[in-house]
Parts: sequence; C-alpha cells; structure tokens
Amino acid sequence: MRARVAIVYNEPVPSRYDAAGEKEAVLGVLSAVAAVHQALLELDYGVVRLGLVPPSGSAVRKLRSLGADVVFNLFEGFCGYPETEALVPETLAGLGIPYTGCPGEVLRLALDKAKVKVILKAAGIPTPDFQLLNPETLPGFHLGYPCIVKPRSEDASHGISEASVVDSPARLARQVRFISDTYGGGALVEEFIDGREFNVAVLGSGEGVVLPPSEIVYSLPPEMPRLLTFAAKWQEDSPYFEATKLVGPAEVDSGVQESISQTALTVFRLFGCRGYARVDVRMDGSERLNVIEVNPNPDISPGSGAARQAVAAGMSYAQFVEKVIQIALEKDGYEHQYPGHAEKRQARPDEDTAEYARIQTI
Repeated sequence: MRARVAIVYNEPVPSRYDAAGEKEAVLGVLSAVAAVHQALLELDYGVVRLGLVPPSGSAVRKLRSLGADVVFNLFEGFCGYPETEALVPETLAGLGIPYTGCPGEVLRLALDKAKVKVILKAAGIPTPDFQLLNPETLPGFHLGYPCIVKPRSEDASHGISEASVVDSPARLARQVRFISDTYGGGALVEEFIDGREFNVAVLGSGEGVVLPPSEIVYSLPPEMPRLLTFAAKWQEDSPYFEATKLVGPAEVDSGVQESISQTALTVFRLFGCRGYARVDVRMDGSERLNVIEVNPNPDISPGSGAARQAVAAGMSYAQFVEKVIQIALEKDGYEHQYPGHAEKRQARPDEDTAEYARIQTI
C-alpha cells in the first residue's frame, strides 16, 4: 500500500445559495470527491474522506487528528462562506502536512476579484477596466457600456446570469443592488469584452507547466450575451447550458496558443500559485488577450476544463490525480507552504500602488 491520502472537502449543507437557486454548484464538489477517490484507489493509495462543516474550531480539530501522509484538498470553503476556503491549507501548513493545490494566501487573494485586477493592471497584464460599486456609490459610475456586474468575492459563477450584462443606468442599478443584497461586499462592475474566450490550466510547484488551452464556444441568439453564466455551468435544462460548449484543445494558430500559454504562466507565477490553477482570458476587439479570472484550485472533476486539458496533454484522469499528488510531495512544491519558507513567487507590484491601498478599504 502506498501513502495514506485524506480527501478533505466541504460537506454540502443548506446555505444562502439555496435561496438564490444556486444549489447545484454546492453539490458539484461531490463529483470531484468521488472521482478523485476512485482514481486514488486505482493508484493503490490508502484513502480516507473527510467532509467539513462549521464551526471552524471543530473542522480544525478534525484536521489535526487526520493522521494522513498527504491531504488532497478539495475544500471550497463552508457553504455560503467562500472566504473560509483558506482554512484547510493554512491549518495544514501549520501542522507540516503536505497538501494539494495552492497556499491559503493565494486562495484569499484570488477570491477578491477587485484586488486581483489591481495586481494584474500594476503588472501590465491586460484586464477589463472596472469599478467597485454599491447602491450608494452608483452616481460615481464612469465606465463605458456594456458592462458586466459580478459579486466581488464568489466563484463557480455564482451571481452570473443573462441579466449580469447591462447597457443602461437602470439595468446597472438593478443588478448592482441585486448583487449587493444577495452576496454582500458590493459589486464588481467591469467593461464587458465579447471576443473569443479561452481557459488554460497550469500545473507545478514554481515554474509551472501549461496544459493545452480550451475555448468556450457559444451558439446563443444575438440578444443573449455570450458569457459563462451559472446556468451554463450547472443547469442542464437551460438554454445557456445547451448553447455553451468547451472545445479542447482550442482551435487556434500556434501564435495565439503561445500567447494564451505565456499569459497563463505569467499569471500563475505572479500570484504564487502552486499545484494547479486555471486562468481565463478573453479577446477584445483588437484580438488582445485580457485576463478575466484567476482560479487557484479550480474544479477538477472529470468533465472540468482542467481535467479535459490534462487528457489532451496525454494523461489519463488517474495520471492527472497522481501528478497533483506528486507536486504536493515535491520539496520545492510544498516548502512554500510552511512557516518560514523561502519566498518563491515573483515580486508582485501590488502593495506599492495607491489603487491597491484604496481597494483594501472598500
């Protein structure tokens, strides 16, 4: 028998997502848990599963008593509280237990989409112009229409629907109020780019290896905005789900593929990602790539973009899971995750910018 692996995840429980009609994403973690569990058994690992629920103190005590050699971290935060996603890696780092995926500091940072965009802009990486707004600050809106209105700190496309793309003050106000009331933290409003959309996963413990990019192809009627809504990801009976396809590898020339890969690799290193992460980009009217999302620890269930890209790179799903485990166990991979580690991420031009300081207070 090989090493003992503990799969740690958030146990689905009733949350604010139920009232928003977004329960499917909460249940989605179970697909990844089942698939990873089966792959680990095929690889002859000893496997235990640990589903966590609040409160945090109880979850930490369970982590302390795991007795595993390595943790396969599929924890996405307690249901309805995405800001708790860093709890597992931060606890395990303190215990000196290797774990898969990104460090807690990366998860915390990437969850705040406004701070991510400040860092991207300071590094000279194209990303759509944006503002943080709430119903009281709407008079300060100064972007050009159309815009997309998102929750500031959610993942899994929570809060993203056909109504998210707005083209008038009335629609902007309605959507900003909805996002602010439903998810809290104000709304991230950014100029909407309608070009080709790609995503690409990066694996590694420092330098990173880029997998073959995928393209999200939309076959929607003109009146429906081309974007990856919650329904497109999770609701199989919706028009968005039926008209949104993931094509991989992306059908692009070698120059575009190289540009996508280099952008993803630069972002992976900039944010100090480890293990695996996904970068989403979109072309603007000049066919320039703009980063629209940075996703440490994305979904890796068999149908996900990351898993399908691994297959395109020549790996079976089990081999992909094995690679994720190996990265966690590499000295250079998890040295970054322990107190007193030597800093490995490249310098970020974040704290030196006035805009970053301003975002900290919003």
